Amino acid sequence: MTARILVVDDVPANVKLLESRLLAEYFEVVTAFDGMEALEALETNKVDVVLLDVMMPGIDGFEVCRRIKADPATAHIPVVMVTALDQTSDRVRGLQSGADDFLTKPVKDLQLMTRVKSLVRLKALTDELRLRAATTRNIGIEELLSRRGPDTDTPPRVLMVDERPASADRMRRMLRGAATVDLVQDPYASFFQAAEAQYDCLFIATRFANFDPLRLCAQLRSFDRTRFIPIILMADEPDDERISRALDLGVNDYVVKPVDENELLARLRTQVTRKRYNDHLRASVAETIEMAVTDGLTGLHNRRYLDTHLQTLFERAVSRHRPLSLMITDIDRFKAINDTHGHDAGDEVLREFARRLRKNVRGIDLACRYGGEEFVVVMPDTDAAIAEKVAERVRTEIAQAPFQIGRDGVSLAVTVSVGVASLLRGADAAADLVKRADMALYEAKSGGRNRVVATAA
Repeated sequence: MTARILVVDDVPANVKLLESRLLAEYFEVVTAFDGMEALEALETNKVDVVLLDVMMPGIDGFEVCRRIKADPATAHIPVVMVTALDQTSDRVRGLQSGADDFLTKPVKDLQLMTRVKSLVRLKALTDELRLRAATTRNIGIEELLSRRGPDTDTPPRVLMVDERPASADRMRRMLRGAATVDLVQDPYASFFQAAEAQYDCLFIATRFANFDPLRLCAQLRSFDRTRFIPIILMADEPDDERISRALDLGVNDYVVKPVDENELLARLRTQVTRKRYNDHLRASVAETIEMAVTDGLTGLHNRRYLDTHLQTLFERAVSRHRPLSLMITDIDRFKAINDTHGHDAGDEVLREFARRLRKNVRGIDLACRYGGEEFVVVMPDTDAAIAEKVAERVRTEIAQAPFQIGRDGVSLAVTVSVGVASLLRGADAAADLVKRADMALYEAKSGGRNRVVATAA
């Protein structure tokens, strides 16, 4: 695992020490000796993690961290504060300024490397999501995120896994008012509860009488439904080796008892903020993909989706020696509807037509708006005779009841012409199927409209 680490410290010896440790683990290192130089380095370098000293001349580390987290271009970059300050209040202040962790000098190699590697993995995930979001929208990431930001106001829902009621109660009291907390004492049951409910964070104790909690962490990270839920370990005592293994497994953070309430809340807030940020990116990607393959007016799939998926359905039918049929429909004299009643009325006709079309085909059939007033339905496992009957049912459904348009409910008589084609064994390609259905549609239109024409199979 390689990454670029920005080391910021006003003491050159400290910078050199951290740089040598990181280079030994094959990380790339960028250095800065004050806050402004650090901010400039972030503008000119692709940085994956920032190791930031607190006590510096000019602007201190707390202010540098706040500026990093306030800038949409750098807010997702993990920041670890590395300082000689060891008071709880200093850690809380660092976490409240947006830091992802707080390491006290002198930093042990094991603590440094496990934390850096853990944050590099998280950064890589966020980078991938940001790239997908930016690519699918083809816009800048800042604009994407500004459209609808991640939820930051709703109190998080937390699952606490601890078999000792007294210990769990102390932690729950600290979180009271800041989070909704569910407690599960059985670690086996906790896995299923985490998978079934929507949690923002999991707190897992490190001490169980007959169970290794790291096994639960590994299971949670391997299951799709729980893979991205932040996990915070609750340790009774410092245990560098266990914590290192936990971070390698994908655990996000840890606290050592006795826990300061403010620090606990700050660490929870950090994890929930990152989770909601990434959830927001995933939702943006999913929404964009849906928009890319869906016709916004009718809610049916669009031609882009048809062009991709028809080939898949065609190849499946050929390989399995199964029938496949396709029909193209065209609303008769649709231009006259637009010219007489306006484009809003035309849109209403298209929406109602799509509703009736969807009503008369199966769930496995692929119904798409092909363009304008043309629609295509691909019917897997359907031979020519059945396809023609389906097309006639659609034609009848459209013609038998007028369309009610506008606030006044103006009735419009609408008809449709349909062309149907079915797979020819050994002589067809997907494009040929569409072409033959289109030719049948042309014949239906030229033959008087409001009819179905099926090509010979």
